[in-house]
Amino acid sequence: MRAVVDDRAAVAAGPKLARRFVWALLVLLSALVGALSGLLLVYSTDLPQVEKLETYRPISITELRDIQGRTMGTFALQRRVVAAYGDFPRVLLEALVSTEDKGFYRHWGVSVWRIAGAAYRDIESAGKVQGASTLTMQLARNLFLSPDRSFHRKIQEALLAIQIERRFTKQQILTLYSNQIYLGHGVYGFEAASEFYFSKPAKQLTLPEAALIAGLPKSPAFYSPINHPERALHRRNLVVNAMLEDGKITAHEASEARNAPLGLNLAPDPNSLAPYFVEEVRRYLETKYGADQLYEGGMRVYTTLDMDLERSANKALLDGLAAYERRHGWRGHLENILREGKTLADYQHADWDQQVEPGNYCHALVTAASPGAVTIKFGPFIAALTNADAAWTRQKLGVILKPGDLVYVHVLVLDKAGKSRVTLEQDSGVQGALLAIDNASGEIRAMVGGRDFNVSKFNRATQALRQVGSSFKPYVYTAAIDQGARPDDTIVDAPVTFQTGSGTYSPHNFDEKYEGTITLQRALAQSRNIPALKLADKTGIRTVEDYARRFGISSPLPPYLPVALGAAEVTLLEQTSAYSVFPNDGVRLVPRLIRKITDYDGRMLEEDYSDVQDVISTRTARLMSSMLQAVVQHGTAVAASKLKAPLAGKTGTTNDFTDAWFIGFSPRLTAGVWIGYDEKKSLGAKETGARAALPVWMEFMAAALAGKDPGQFQAPPVLPAKPLGEKLDTPDLAPAREEAQ
Repeated sequence: MRAVVDDRAAVAAGPKLARRFVWALLVLLSALVGALSGLLLVYSTDLPQVEKLETYRPISITELRDIQGRTMGTFALQRRVVAAYGDFPRVLLEALVSTEDKGFYRHWGVSVWRIAGAAYRDIESAGKVQGASTLTMQLARNLFLSPDRSFHRKIQEALLAIQIERRFTKQQILTLYSNQIYLGHGVYGFEAASEFYFSKPAKQLTLPEAALIAGLPKSPAFYSPINHPERALHRRNLVVNAMLEDGKITAHEASEARNAPLGLNLAPDPNSLAPYFVEEVRRYLETKYGADQLYEGGMRVYTTLDMDLERSANKALLDGLAAYERRHGWRGHLENILREGKTLADYQHADWDQQVEPGNYCHALVTAASPGAVTIKFGPFIAALTNADAAWTRQKLGVILKPGDLVYVHVLVLDKAGKSRVTLEQDSGVQGALLAIDNASGEIRAMVGGRDFNVSKFNRATQALRQVGSSFKPYVYTAAIDQGARPDDTIVDAPVTFQTGSGTYSPHNFDEKYEGTITLQRALAQSRNIPALKLADKTGIRTVEDYARRFGISSPLPPYLPVALGAAEVTLLEQTSAYSVFPNDGVRLVPRLIRKITDYDGRMLEEDYSDVQDVISTRTARLMSSMLQAVVQHGTAVAASKLKAPLAGKTGTTNDFTDAWFIGFSPRLTAGVWIGYDEKKSLGAKETGARAALPVWMEFMAAALAGKDPGQFQAPPVLPAKPLGEKLDTPDLAPAREEAQ
């Protein structure tokens, strides 16, 4: 009987215990939910507003484009090209999803199982939560959160990912991710990475190329295909295998992709083609728009530069400097890195940061030397120099070069296997500059401010004030022609002494010879000094200075007679722009660098037009153009006549051969060249404008005119017959004669 009672009591106690257990479980769950809600509240109070993504605009590069719309320079804190979803190929997006987030199209921003698995592994290893992030979580972290690894940040990352998934489609999320992710070497986003690593848009990526890029988000520095090609290759093949496992590619495609080389085709630095021009534009933009807009605003700057002409200008100047160096023989005095405590294996030169191409001049390192040959390296390339490659030095390579020497070479051939062919050159410090201006618009088409921007940022085309020598004489002749003189007027080329405020001045001609009675046209063509000084004396040196000012010369011009021979310091930009007045029928268009600027959204920020200034009459301009053509046809620049095109210009050489100039023009283009040392140092005997500067100008103009209609100069006006025996020394040219001071 007692047993029956106990059984009944046990049966009655069962439901009671169950109710207590359920109640306790509910209390526990409520506490857990409350705690989680509290945690979520704490972690979500300072979360960014995800809706801002609807108007989100990533930091973008400011692009500089040439006259044909080609990118020739960029300014950016982050190298990024914003692209649309349709710009990314399917193979790239599939490679990304297969390797970074296989469940991307199924989850709601967070993969609970991945997080749980990663957390378990971290607890086992006593580490912090890491890995397991979905693509959406990675996007949230990159856009809104710090990179530190903690539970706090991980929870915020998950909450943001959920909000992002609620507001945006998978395509929109992939597009944001693909534009935002960092992929090494300052590159952000897949479009920019494709252009940087393979020199082509993302749409054209092949399977192995897409797999390489898709493998970079994990660790761009560790898997850099530039610095760590073996790691990058291994990572790429892991991505290919992941795609094969997911059925995105066939076994045959996977095999071919795994066996393919990295195939890098690094894009050259767009700023390297015209660094002096780019720097001029940068200073202007930063002054007007500020650094934030310049480096983050994504402006589009449409410049006046022609990349084809700029390449020709670079080549012409460097070829001209090399020819000068060879004329003056081997000087040695090479820097040796071994003496400085550096090693051959680790040395890197600044020249090697740029992509080397055939035709380039760069510095190379001597790694081995023997009597008959020298081995050099520059960047990834090696070359063997033989005595034939340095015949101009008239010395044996084994004598003048030794391991550790830094030499200057001209790259002739580049072999994909890393070998190349070069010739030995020399960099003694001689500099040069070249500037080209479109006559009709005043737009600067080419600007080279020196031998090497990496060595010296000083722009010798716009900043260097140098004596211009006889290239100043056209202003003297223009003043005379404008006041009634004629090209066929005669003047006596003979010794003369001028009385000036500082005493007597007895000049002489460059060749110490005198031609007697000659025409003004011949006097200018042959660059005779005495006739130019007589003209300046008659018209008045202050009148000559006034004419130079009209032409745009703003540099100081001291009012004394030797200025007529170029004893004044002027920039190459001033001289080149001034000469464009002659083919422009007396009109000067103030030179400019920029056509227009738009913002990120394409709105016009500014549109520039050249300031037009009347300088001289059409009659005077055409007569002077005719006289300057004579300089090329049978004067000091007669070598240029072989170009078989309508050309005109003037040479300039200063005392002691410190500066060599040639400023010349065709009907459509005016170009100027200066050669010299930065310090006032002689270039050497007979290094005149015709010898040092004119060949550079000719090489450039030959390229500029190739395949184009050069145009024709306007015919000079027909002048009335001149009375026999009339000489320029007789009539006054100016209302009042001014004495040189």
